[in-house]
Amino acid sequence: MPANALNAYKNNAVTTQTPGQIVVLLYEGAIRFLKQAIEALEQKQYAEKGRLINRTIDIISELNAALDMEKGGEVAVNLRKLYLFMQEHLLKANFQKSPEMVQEVITMLEELHGGWKEIAA
Repeated sequence: MPANALNAYKNNAVTTQTPGQIVVLLYEGAIRFLKQAIEALEQKQYAEKGRLINRTIDIISELNAALDMEKGGEVAVNLRKLYLFMQEHLLKANFQKSPEMVQEVITMLEELHGGWKEIAA
């Protein structure tokens, strides 16, 4: 497939998703990046580990920024607290080179992913 066609396909795949489906995709990307970060840690590829953790922090920042605090009520407040915790935890994990701390965030994201997947279905 030519590069232009592939880019058009990817763009269309994202722009035709519902907001809930986009959240699911963001969780999937964050989980994938963190699993890759653990692999990079195990291989002592610290720059790659840092890049992957930072990409995940960016995704979590976008999820946090998209929260509608007025309409979301207590759920939005709790998600914001969780997102901020995950970001801080990942910063510490990156600094401490801790795959266990990264795995803790993966577990949280997988739980959220499961819930959003049901909602978006």
